[in-house]
Amino acid sequence: MNKPLFLRIVHRLSTEVEYFQPSEDATGRSSLSPLQKCTAAIRQLAYGGGADTVDEYVRLGETTARKCLHHFTAGIIYLFGDEYLRRPTPEDLERLLQIGEERGFPGMVGSIDCMHWEWKNCPTAWKGMYSRGTSKPTIVLEAVASSDLWIWHAFFGAPGTMNDLNILDRSPVFDEIINGNAPEVNFYVNGREYHLAYYLADGIYPKWATFIQSIRLPQGPKNCLFAKHQEDVRKDVERAFGVLQARFAVVRNPSNLWDKYKIGNIMRACIILHNMIVEDERDSYTQHNASEFQQGEDVDPTFVVKRTTNLGNTIGRRAEVRDRQGHQQLKEDLIENIWAKFGHLPSNYND
Repeated sequence: MNKPLFLRIVHRLSTEVEYFQPSEDATGRSSLSPLQKCTAAIRQLAYGGGADTVDEYVRLGETTARKCLHHFTAGIIYLFGDEYLRRPTPEDLERLLQIGEERGFPGMVGSIDCMHWEWKNCPTAWKGMYSRGTSKPTIVLEAVASSDLWIWHAFFGAPGTMNDLNILDRSPVFDEIINGNAPEVNFYVNGREYHLAYYLADGIYPKWATFIQSIRLPQGPKNCLFAKHQEDVRKDVERAFGVLQARFAVVRNPSNLWDKYKIGNIMRACIILHNMIVEDERDSYTQHNASEFQQGEDVDPTFVVKRTTNLGNTIGRRAEVRDRQGHQQLKEDLIENIWAKFGHLPSNYND
């Protein structure tokens, strides 16, 4: 994290969150500075150590450092959650669709997968629910990531015994579409028009119109080329998980906390900070108004992407999302599109 970004976070917390505001005790002695508290919290997230590992560096006791961490994660979610843990805006979708078009997947807005976070101090009564076989208890994160590693969707808290399909049934990833509140996208693949954006996924996900998997045993040059490109592009979400764990060792190491709510706050705060770093590294930061990212906001009709108003009732929209015939047709068109776009390139070409 660059220093200006960290100082911006410290400034927002010190002005808008009471715990981080400077104060004095009854004797007139100044309290810990906002910089001390934020540094203690960010070091715990970045290095994954215990609360007592920052006592010499920022002169905080173990209990105070742990308190700083929990107030810091809650403050990050409160101040930056609407902006950095949002669904894609029309501008975002337009950019994602353009990137997908360039990579050979028109209408693709990201890749979806799950990651397990080990829960070391899981309560004994819950271990059976969170442990799969003889493995240790874990909590699952379902995420959607784009090529720049921005995480657009995060659903955290499912027990580790669930697989990707069980988590998908509980996840709100398609709630906006089913409820008729999602932006509608229009794109063409192989000369055919489609209206539902899709995610690239691995083989466990169902054959819905909103998922495109690779071909398990590809036969022929077209299928082999499609499988290669799908598997390459789908690695975006795997890369996002790797970078998230590299930046914040707290989500790579087993969690020592007992409270699942606090664990969830840490994961969400790390994802928000990760997205802030991604945006900062783009070197094209634009200040947004947080009200723009509230659910149910009206969209300017001049945008290419518009609200869905004609998909019918909830049952019809659910059936459209799970349309297997539409999935197969889209996949066949994508195979032809990939071949037309990259079929003339040498076999060792890597985009």
